[in-house]
Amino acid sequence: MRLRKAILPALVVALAPAFAPGAARAESPAMQIRGTGDLGIVVERAAGRVVVVETSTPSRLGAIGGLGDLSHASAVFSRDQRHAYVFGRDGGLSKLDLLRGELVKRVVQAGNSIGGAISQDGRVVAVSNYDPGGVKLFDADTLTLLSEIAAAGDDGKRSKVVGLVDAPDDKLVFALYDAGEIWSADIADPRAPKVLRYRDIGRLPYDGMITPDGRHYVAGLFGEDGAAMLDLWRPEAGVRRILDRYGRGQEPLPVYKMPHLAGWASAGEWGFLPAVGRHEVLIVSLTEWKEAGRIAVHGQPVFAVARPDGRQVWVNFAHPDNDVVQVIDVPSRAVVATLRPGRAVLHMEFTPRGERVWLSVRDADRVDVYDTRRLARVASIPVDKPSGIFFAARGVRIGY
Repeated sequence: MRLRKAILPALVVALAPAFAPGAARAESPAMQIRGTGDLGIVVERAAGRVVVVETSTPSRLGAIGGLGDLSHASAVFSRDQRHAYVFGRDGGLSKLDLLRGELVKRVVQAGNSIGGAISQDGRVVAVSNYDPGGVKLFDADTLTLLSEIAAAGDDGKRSKVVGLVDAPDDKLVFALYDAGEIWSADIADPRAPKVLRYRDIGRLPYDGMITPDGRHYVAGLFGEDGAAMLDLWRPEAGVRRILDRYGRGQEPLPVYKMPHLAGWASAGEWGFLPAVGRHEVLIVSLTEWKEAGRIAVHGQPVFAVARPDGRQVWVNFAHPDNDVVQVIDVPSRAVVATLRPGRAVLHMEFTPRGERVWLSVRDADRVDVYDTRRLARVASIPVDKPSGIFFAARGVRIGY
């Protein structure tokens, strides 16, 4: 009882300055003691700002600005889920304190970046860059630069880096878009990373993902139909091509927006993959890594995201069909609902246990929250031109 009395005042003192005057933010929420696992951020892409949200309520707690160009921003979280690391398109890396609502530090580390990852032990934040191509490693506490992995192909030219993910055993895995390679980096010593290269994986790998167990890394190929898969338990086996020429004999449609493999849905033994340039979601056996079926959908899919229990897959679409979201029932492999939240649904994020999903509706300046059982909207939150939605619960998941 004495211990509890001693700790509680300390928590109050520590959290009382949350969203205090002087923080880089737009508004201040009511003071409360709260856990970090219920928090998240929504990117306001046009304003260079993120909104801090709480998922259970659901509610808006405040906003943190001064984050630069967030037109293709993404984020990862510290293991304690208190800090978010935001990767901006202008090369900016920003560390945010979600409890205090503050911008802790921001560095501009490249001319053009496309995302990042945090190491398994939470000590290192990595940024994947387009210009100059490569990966930079930073100390998660101070954002001090530790080292750089210059991503160059056999011709010596730097390549854009895409699909950067964390993997078990303090590794990072990523793809080289221009060089057509996958690299695996051991960052146990982040000042001297050790790199394994896998060449000739296919043309123009545009994104990558890692399975929830951290075993398989898959890079989608834009220059040809198919994907490249690396088994991290058997790296000596090299990269295996999967789904070769899945569009053979069909005329591909113009691609209006690149699909994201980071949102590839893993539901039990099945994976659900957006098909590039087609109005289809591919079903992949995650045991044999072969195509197991296709589902016709409303338009060209961008994200296919699985509810945490794997029962549903929610799909959004590229322009001109980006006002629609469809829900796939996994057991029946059928579209069971077509929703029309509004123009430009850019991103979807499930609450940690999947009872709700949040949708960013950019052109309506709001985020909608849907009940995933009733498939009905239960709340809306005003947000200026929202894009990415990232919940702090990602901080305890591999590849997020």
